[in-house]
Amino acid sequence: MSLLPKALSKLIESFEKLPGIGPKTAQRLAFYLLHVPQEDLDDFSKSLINLKSNTVLCSVCKNVSEADPCDICKNPTRDKKMICVVEQPTDVLSIERTRKYHGVYHVLHGAIDPLNNIGPDELYIDDLLKRTCSEIILATNPTMEGEATAMYINKQLTTNNKLKITRLAHGLPVGADIEYADEVTLTRALEGRREY
Repeated sequence: MSLLPKALSKLIESFEKLPGIGPKTAQRLAFYLLHVPQEDLDDFSKSLINLKSNTVLCSVCKNVSEADPCDICKNPTRDKKMICVVEQPTDVLSIERTRKYHGVYHVLHGAIDPLNNIGPDELYIDDLLKRTCSEIILATNPTMEGEATAMYINKQLTTNNKLKITRLAHGLPVGADIEYADEVTLTRALEGRREY
């Protein structure tokens, strides 16, 4: 005999399927929603229902958007000769918050990860290789998978001598203590040093 109503149990199971949500968090979220006014709950459910139907992948950069092409790709003030390659649409949001980058993007929707059966064919790498530009900024995450993806893309693009391929700088974050930095971070910080 279950102590919870079926509707609540099913909701908890649904939350548990989301990345980063464990059983305790799923339970906490479900019980929280029990106390939310019905109107707010209806709005929440409409947002979930409309998520897929009201979004598309931009045919140019593969970012999630309401229209095709996306606002960034169709913006005439963006530098179309500079493409910043990122793993996820959330990476675009992070870079845009800096207000320092004025080029366009290419979203891979993941990184090469052989352990999880994700190879180059599962990502939007071929679409990137078809695009024309003068510089590609490899802004994949500084993880093993992100590095493997950046190396693979670099290898695919090295046949074009006129193309400038750059990588985001890696190193110590602002406010960090050197004493707590790992060897890889310190090595990259030393390699990526610049004149003061």
